[in-house]
Amino acid sequence: MQRRQFLRNAGMTLAAASGAALAGCMPAGTRRAVTAAGGQGPAVCLRPDALELAPVRAEVDRITGIYVCTRPFRAAGPRIETERLGDKTLVHNYGHGGSGWSLSWGSSTLALQMAQATGVRELGVIGCGALGLTSALLAQRAGLSVRIYAKQLPPDVFSMRATGLWTPDSRICDAAHAADLGPRWETMARTSFGMYQTLLGLPGRPIEWIDGYSVSDTPPGHGASEPSDEPTYGDLSDRISDLGPDSVPLPAGSHPFPQPYVHRWTTMMFNISTYARMLMSDFLAAGGHIEVREFHTPGDLLQLPEATLINATGYGARALFGDDSIVPVRGQTARLIPQPEVTYGLGMHGLTMVPRSDGLLVQVIGDTGNFNNADLTPDRAASEAAVRRLGDLMARMRRG
Repeated sequence: MQRRQFLRNAGMTLAAASGAALAGCMPAGTRRAVTAAGGQGPAVCLRPDALELAPVRAEVDRITGIYVCTRPFRAAGPRIETERLGDKTLVHNYGHGGSGWSLSWGSSTLALQMAQATGVRELGVIGCGALGLTSALLAQRAGLSVRIYAKQLPPDVFSMRATGLWTPDSRICDAAHAADLGPRWETMARTSFGMYQTLLGLPGRPIEWIDGYSVSDTPPGHGASEPSDEPTYGDLSDRISDLGPDSVPLPAGSHPFPQPYVHRWTTMMFNISTYARMLMSDFLAAGGHIEVREFHTPGDLLQLPEATLINATGYGARALFGDDSIVPVRGQTARLIPQPEVTYGLGMHGLTMVPRSDGLLVQVIGDTGNFNNADLTPDRAASEAAVRRLGDLMARMRRG
């Protein structure tokens, strides 16, 4: 599911379904007629099997951190191609927008195939984020000796600031390039999806499936769209519509939300702190080496001993290689103290909530001023306002 669909789906529930549920309340003795918490809102008939959800403690004093990152958007999509640099072969693997974690295994598989075509047995990987780590691990599994070179390591890389949802076509390209990118994107998405199925059920839950709910006061077709100052992004989701459960409308009386339009969706979530630590541990346990090192120009790479390098520097490639095709798209999340009992995601007007094990992430969405904005200064007021809106929703949720 794309991040924009996280918000859009709030407006997709059928009005008729909600109305029918209200009109068809169960007979006395088999129903619960309750108002929203705090006595707000009209009484509604909750079915005996109505969904019950643990409330989020959405209070600003529970914010443990506010994090800003820059998504590396390229209009044509990720750069996965080979370039000669002096006596070295450089394989680029960057520019994945908001889909770095989601596409990492598939994109890195393509990059590794290009690196293997050079015939080398020793590989250097530049960068230690989502794409760097998966490139290095895949190379190890193919029998190569691998060294990672990076200015920063997890948890200090931008990849660690992602929300952690399976969003394989989030800001992956603009609409004009979607048709050309489609086949390669589908290959990357399906390869990554398959790998993630092998990582389910592991200690620490690095990958898991969750349910989420999009809620809205507006009827179908009236939900928010992309921010007005951002391009129309390519929508490729139909190419992999078979990979996950369909989202479904929930009639009134079957859920605790006060909004009339509610949709349930199911998606994968990455517990990024656990997941990144696992990838690092696996790489080192297999004999990998990491060297903390900063590169200022492409010529600096010529000093490395490896003849073939995979460049997985993400947004850093803009400065290192002078690649102005990378446009920063700013994103900000606030992290709340973890609540293990909250196992569902949530999307509503202006914000999303993701229930990661290391904290509940609240992200402002739909706001303007983020496209081509590389400012990493946190806007605490914006995050606090989002947390308060979430808290207001929790206060109005019905209790059975």
